[in-house]
Amino acid sequence: MSEAPLHQMFHHYSELPFSMRVLFTAALCVLGLGYLFALVYLFHSVSGKDGNPLTLTYQDVVITYAGSGKGSRIEAALRGPMSAMLPAEESARIVEWVQEGTSRAAYDQDIRPIFDKRCMTCHDGSNPHLANLDGYDNLKKVTERDTGTGIFTLVRVSHIHLFGLTFIFFIVGFIFSHAYVRPVWFKCAVVVLPFVCVAIDVGSWYLVKVYHPFAWLTIASGGLMAMSFAYMWLVSMVQMWWAKTPPPVIQRASEDVG
Repeated sequence: MSEAPLHQMFHHYSELPFSMRVLFTAALCVLGLGYLFALVYLFHSVSGKDGNPLTLTYQDVVITYAGSGKGSRIEAALRGPMSAMLPAEESARIVEWVQEGTSRAAYDQDIRPIFDKRCMTCHDGSNPHLANLDGYDNLKKVTERDTGTGIFTLVRVSHIHLFGLTFIFFIVGFIFSHAYVRPVWFKCAVVVLPFVCVAIDVGSWYLVKVYHPFAWLTIASGGLMAMSFAYMWLVSMVQMWWAKTPPPVIQRASEDVG
């Protein structure tokens, strides 16, 4: 079976102006760096909730969205991802305060100075992705039974992910559309895959709260999303600067000249 002919609107990187290739390269470099930082942040914020901060596991995902089912969010954080952020004796004092009933007097005397010194740099309420621990009333919210990320927090993060990742994958997919990849259906599948994964990933956050094994769906969709990003990034960069111009592109160019 012969390959599908080149579409009249398709332009390979070799047919684009040098300035456009430079623009594409700059965009890919910055987006690639941003994606790496996002992965590091994801690992830091999710790993360790099961007590092992060195790995990102299925149980970490379950606890993130559905909660541990025991203890409180602040206790889970102090024993997991936040365990290195303050001395053991201060962490133990906070846990003791929570288990004793979170009295206001003890908060003013012992607990508030610890949070003001150790936590307010990040947890002052300015970052919507982090719990606001400024003041007794805000802290009291994270001392209740751990039920995972709240619905309205998920809604807020969902629209940020849906809008932000759509723009990112539109840009990367548009650049990748100039790559010569056959068969065409495979190229189209690679372009569409991250958008499908984004929708599944966000939807699975809510499903995990209902049925924990949906956490595997969260993990799988996130992995496929990263793989599609890496594939489009690498193919685009290689074909833009190092790979030889595909024969069908050369043949069409010669026919146009002739």
